[in-house]
Amino acid sequence: MRVSDQLLNRIIAGLVAVIIGFASSVALIYQVVISLGGSADMVASWLLTLGLVMGITTIGLSYYYKIPILVAWSTTGAALLISSVQGFSLNEAIGAFMFAALLIVLSGITGWFEKIMNKIPTELACAMLAGVLVTFGIDVFNFMNELPLIIALMVLVYLIGKRFFTRFAMLSVLLVGIALSWVTGHIDTSSLQWQLSEFSYIEPTFSLNALISIGLPLYIVTMTSQNLPGIAVLKANNYKTPISGVLNVTGLANLITAPLGGYSINLAAITAAICMSDEAEKNPDKRYWVTIAAGVFYILMALSAATLIGLVASLPQALILALAGIALFGTIANSLQQALTGSRYNEAAIVTFLVTASNLTLFSIGSALWGIIAGVLTLLITQKD
Repeated sequence: MRVSDQLLNRIIAGLVAVIIGFASSVALIYQVVISLGGSADMVASWLLTLGLVMGITTIGLSYYYKIPILVAWSTTGAALLISSVQGFSLNEAIGAFMFAALLIVLSGITGWFEKIMNKIPTELACAMLAGVLVTFGIDVFNFMNELPLIIALMVLVYLIGKRFFTRFAMLSVLLVGIALSWVTGHIDTSSLQWQLSEFSYIEPTFSLNALISIGLPLYIVTMTSQNLPGIAVLKANNYKTPISGVLNVTGLANLITAPLGGYSINLAAITAAICMSDEAEKNPDKRYWVTIAAGVFYILMALSAATLIGLVASLPQALILALAGIALFGTIANSLQQALTGSRYNEAAIVTFLVTASNLTLFSIGSALWGIIAGVLTLLITQKD
């Protein structure tokens, strides 16, 4: 493959990952800010802060460790905040964000989270990853109910691309999806205007009630529903992940930027899987350049956040989620294959996959952690030696 083709693949994968990550959850962050009494300008400030810190930490960690480390905001954390911030002031929420970040730093310093993760078999990590991602693959066909022609043609273009022009398959899917949405009137950009984002500092207030009601659940959700799958992605792709080091960096960055709207950052899982696909980069040792490209797009996204809010709002949500699912077809297949390669872990792997793919939520903890717990218990019960 020519150097120019390699560079293009990395750029495309990084761009697709950032578009999907931004578009699929920006509405949640918007709702969090509004629930706390903030304005649209404050939403832009939060996105500016988050985009810059994600871009800088992604580029720094990826280049330093020479592995594809993609940092993202906590999507499940934002969903949790929509309901948990009710009755609290914006200042109290910022104090709680800082408390959650401090707990993440302590997790990195003590190394307890890394020790636990290193004991989990790779097959179970792959099964959990497949369980996290499979819903996105299924949703490609569920969303055909909303945009049948557009999504069907996107899938067709992907399949043809995999057969005849593999290097440009995902770029073709993205362009075809946007073009068809435009032609069929599903995109309205009439209200778009350029606007530069600005920082907005919020003085933190530390309330015990807010720390317990907002900070502690945010920490638990970020670690179990975001960092855990993020580590599983790296482990499934045979990367030795410096877990404690990553937690220290992301937790400290989160702690410093919380007063500017950096509510929670963590390892990416779904979008990281896109960056680690064969389509992004054939050589696993060079895939860190894909996440570096994504980091650059994060920064560009941050600087134009105020404008991008309107642009993303103009795109059909079904289009964005279908794009994510199509981009993950190969990763889902590879994860399932690795999870079920040998008979020793088959029962534990399939239990992990099924529990993770379910909607199980107990004690405000999502199915990703319960999937790993169920898989480990199955392994302990069924192992004969």
